[in-house]
Amino acid sequence: MLTVYGEGRGFRVIWLLEELGLAYRLRPVDLFAVENDRDFLAINPGGFIPVLQDGETIMVESIAIVEYLLARHGSGSLAVAPDDPAFASYLQFLHLGEAGLAGPMNAVLVGRQLAPEAERNARVTCWALETFESRLGLVIRRLANYPYLAGDRFTAADISVSYALLLGLRTGNYVPGSSERDYLARTTARPAYARAMESCQATKAWAARSPGL
Repeated sequence: MLTVYGEGRGFRVIWLLEELGLAYRLRPVDLFAVENDRDFLAINPGGFIPVLQDGETIMVESIAIVEYLLARHGSGSLAVAPDDPAFASYLQFLHLGEAGLAGPMNAVLVGRQLAPEAERNARVTCWALETFESRLGLVIRRLANYPYLAGDRFTAADISVSYALLLGLRTGNYVPGSSERDYLARTTARPAYARAMESCQATKAWAARSPGL
């Protein structure tokens, strides 16, 4: 049985598992009291989420976990083969969803909503938002020509980027334009997305507290 520790970015992993039809257990992690969670710290002494446990294998970092699951347990339907013309775009947006979008948006969330009031307009927060917006331009340009980021079909790259956009939207730090709204309507209409949300909500997960941490 695959076990996913933590929500937040773990939602990407849960969504992918639902898309692949793989059985898993979601084990919540309270980041506000992680120092008391000895079982979790035994798995990941760093104390961050998500973590995937697959037998004796322990994986961290949501995009690495996505790639691992696709390689080990996926049928190929949500990945793009290296000889496919769409491979470069797939790989780019798979990683951009975290490195260029969710990572900077997480810094915006901390800077605007968790930092002391006097620090909420810090230069680093502004820089993070500017970074998010510049990378978002790549997404918008791609969506002007294709319904999904790898082309005409939904892939794991869409899970990666959709999570980042939803993070900004749900924390009030990003207002989607028309192309992004249409795109999110397509990606979140998938039955696997609804099942993933139900799974998280059943454990008082994603929407409950700290969605980005």
